[in-house]
Amino acid sequence: MSKVRAKKHLGQHFLRDLQVAERIATSLEGFGGIRKVLEIGPGMGVLTDFLVEKPWELTLIEIDKESVIFLQGKYAKHPLKIVEGDFLDNQYRSLYNEPYAIIGNFPYNISSQIFFKVLEEKHQVTEVVGMLQKEVAERITAKKGNKTYGILSVLLQAFYDTAYLFTVPPEVFDPPPKVQSGVIQLKRNSVRELPCNEKLFFRLVKQAFHTRRKTLRNALKPMGLSDEFKAMEMLDLRAEQLGVEEFVYLTQKLESSWKL
Repeated sequence: MSKVRAKKHLGQHFLRDLQVAERIATSLEGFGGIRKVLEIGPGMGVLTDFLVEKPWELTLIEIDKESVIFLQGKYAKHPLKIVEGDFLDNQYRSLYNEPYAIIGNFPYNISSQIFFKVLEEKHQVTEVVGMLQKEVAERITAKKGNKTYGILSVLLQAFYDTAYLFTVPPEVFDPPPKVQSGVIQLKRNSVRELPCNEKLFFRLVKQAFHTRRKTLRNALKPMGLSDEFKAMEMLDLRAEQLGVEEFVYLTQKLESSWKL
């Protein structure tokens, strides 16, 4: 299997426009004073070529063995680390024991899963710059009231300031995808812990958007609502109308109603 075919099978496409690659690389600011950067899915190293010029301790994690062999040869003289593995299976957890940033041209078919992993590592991941399918990029950075606003929007924005940076057309990839891509940036905010039960917060947000066209009163029924909780006027709204603070408030009220 050729490298291009292998990558396509994994849901990733090679970026071949150097100007776009440089723009993505320079979008990573090193927020929080980090020294360590993890690039996910470097492929043939188009983005890596610009990252190695930065004063960071760089690690590449790549699942495709052919690409790993290529990268090992290409960067043999560079002081970077190359890991053959899958970011999603937690191999990366042993790479760092201090704050770090993540960057990459994320495979379309696992981009949402990557950001759920970022949430698990939120106390260490200070910044993320990623290129992913435009639809998902817009969903992550959407604000309340927007039709694309959803689960990832709320959960990520609880801990990160998110920004949609720019759109990337299909023709700069080989092979060209059938959709546009978007580049986004996440910067860790000042929230260390939510003022509510975090597991319940995550559960409530997911349940609220599970049937997003329903009012919260109906969408949250499976969570076993008390009469007191069901009487709240906020439950007349739909999930997309609530921001992080409102979801935190609902979580507090739900937990408190269960304890009565």
